[in-house]
Amino acid sequence: MASTISTGHGRVGPKETVTGNRAVASSQHQVVTDTMLDVLRAGGNAIDAAIAGNLVQAVVQQDMTNHTGTVTALVYEAATGEIAELNSMGRIVPGLAPFAPIPMGKGLYASVPGLPRAVVPGFMPGMKALFERFATLPWARLCESAVHWAEEGHEVTSFEHLVMAQTVDFFLYTESGRRHFTPDGHLPQVGDRWASPELAATMRALSAEGPDHFLTGGWARDFVARGNQLGWAVELEHLTAQPPVWDTGYRWQHRGDTVVQLSAPERQGVYCQIVLGLLEELDITSVGHWSQDADALYYLAHALRRAAFETGLLNDPALFGDTTGPLTSPDLIRSVADILRAARARVDLTDHVKLTRGVPAMAASGASGQPAGSCELTVVDEHGNWVQMMNTLQSGGIPGEVVGGVPMVGSHHMNGLGSPMEGWAVGGRMRSILSNTMVLRDGRPWLSLGSPGNVHCTVPQVLSNILDFGMDPYAADDAPRCLPYADDHTISAEMRLGPDVSAGLARLGVLTNPLPEYDYHMGSYQMAWRATDGGLATCTGPRREGVAGGF
Repeated sequence: MASTISTGHGRVGPKETVTGNRAVASSQHQVVTDTMLDVLRAGGNAIDAAIAGNLVQAVVQQDMTNHTGTVTALVYEAATGEIAELNSMGRIVPGLAPFAPIPMGKGLYASVPGLPRAVVPGFMPGMKALFERFATLPWARLCESAVHWAEEGHEVTSFEHLVMAQTVDFFLYTESGRRHFTPDGHLPQVGDRWASPELAATMRALSAEGPDHFLTGGWARDFVARGNQLGWAVELEHLTAQPPVWDTGYRWQHRGDTVVQLSAPERQGVYCQIVLGLLEELDITSVGHWSQDADALYYLAHALRRAAFETGLLNDPALFGDTTGPLTSPDLIRSVADILRAARARVDLTDHVKLTRGVPAMAASGASGQPAGSCELTVVDEHGNWVQMMNTLQSGGIPGEVVGGVPMVGSHHMNGLGSPMEGWAVGGRMRSILSNTMVLRDGRPWLSLGSPGNVHCTVPQVLSNILDFGMDPYAADDAPRCLPYADDHTISAEMRLGPDVSAGLARLGVLTNPLPEYDYHMGSYQMAWRATDGGLATCTGPRREGVAGGF
């Protein structure tokens, strides 16, 4: 089959599924997808392509990622038939007090004191671990695209500018942040070619010296020196003291398929198993799809809320007991489903909603205040090697600082059962919720998916659309999504719901909070799957920019 590229050329909006006989790749940026396909055509494997894609992604998507944040991946190695899970999140330095050098966080955390906090970077240790275990091409070859685009600059898109405009305040507290993001007093404008001589020099050194440039070399020493100047007692050996963690993934069964996701302390696998287990116990396919049926939306939103509540007790098994088994036990899921059935209103509460919250039965808060950042990519090579990978600006480096052209966000971890991210000053791994997912049939990948943004509650919805409702993967991503049921009896949902859904929710005493029809905070998926003709297919979602390609 001839090489094809999806229509839209990376624009926000509708995309098309792309097929390939030999290989496919998908990302949120034209440059990244082109880079991965070029590496594959040059004889590299899927892991080579993913490494090259990640390195250049942190150059051309600095609104979403950087070279110090977190990297996670599920890697299917065709030669062995095994799945390797990589978790290279930034690390807390044991024994050091939390260090928060700027007075504000980002997005949801903007008003939380003491956030964000400095942590040891995770990105480059993850790249090194992948390269040493799986790569076939020379390191310098995998850096070529990152060097090129850092030197030449990339064209700023309207979506990139939108996100930077919403988040740049975070970097205005530091001289290095202002110099990097507002070089002439303004953000790079749409259509500008944005290059960074400092970042280009760092990428050239990275190409020449390998990933150790960020771990023990020149960039690492500059990073430690800047932290020390600010009062953070980080030392050079801290950058390599806690290496990335390899595992085999968390596996669970659903309707005959094996779902593989990141293992504890990552929450997504257990979260999804609880949600899809509850939906199955509630016989959701007989109730209807939540985009068209109020009862189904009510049950879904409650399942999302309950899963978030339960996984607050999930943490690093090296420090705490492993709760994955008890949290996903059939008896617990059956009991919760019984509670949700019994808790439904038995009388029509529409008048209550009208009297207390107004007509129409909708809240007025509008757009979602949910997480935005991160990058996901998917790549499958002609040998059957398969990578589903995430890189993000979260949990890496010194908040608000830019060292060697590399911007850093730090970590928004805080202790609390309801905290999306949690870590401990004595060591261990931080808890988060990241979206890397593979679905196996006959022991090998049939589907993989992942997304940036608000992944905790969107991954189970996309999975259910595919595995429960039989949707095509792109249609499953395109379908409207919702947030978990809120304490004030509100359900926030993208407003492409059926005409009777809001009124049906009002009868249950629930207010609908309208989100944009395609809310970019609600994720935009990079997916690949085996088509019915035996070939490969891939897509990227409509809520953000993105390009899928194959050959």
